[in-house]
Amino acid sequence: MKTKKLPVWATPYALAVGLMDLATGLALFTAPGWTLARMGAVVPEAPALAYVRFGGTFVAAVGATYLLALRRGGDSSLRAALAGTFLLRLAAGTGAAVSVGAGWLDAAWALVAVTDLGCAAAQAWLLRRREEVE
Repeated sequence: MKTKKLPVWATPYALAVGLMDLATGLALFTAPGWTLARMGAVVPEAPALAYVRFGGTFVAAVGATYLLALRRGGDSSLRAALAGTFLLRLAAGTGAAVSVGAGWLDAAWALVAVTDLGCAAAQAWLLRRREEVE
């Protein structure tokens, strides 16, 4: 009987985006002003940086989700991580795109929109496309 398996590039993809989000989230939490400046984003006054730190914890958690799934191993763990983070990426990407378009966030945040929406598209494709193996 043939089974369906995620494409071979699903694992390196999950490792790359997991490390990217974990590092970005930790940077936003530990050094929010420095991190935002590296992004080219406007750095808010000190009281508002607490909200950036709070957001950083969520970004780090998304990254850790991929890495934990890879550590557990198997297609089912990775598929669950891809499905769970798909909605988070779709929401973050859409929110960033709308916020940039409305002028609520500066243009540097368009990179967040492109990255998250691109990852959401890749994950949707990964979850639909499965290679048959014997």
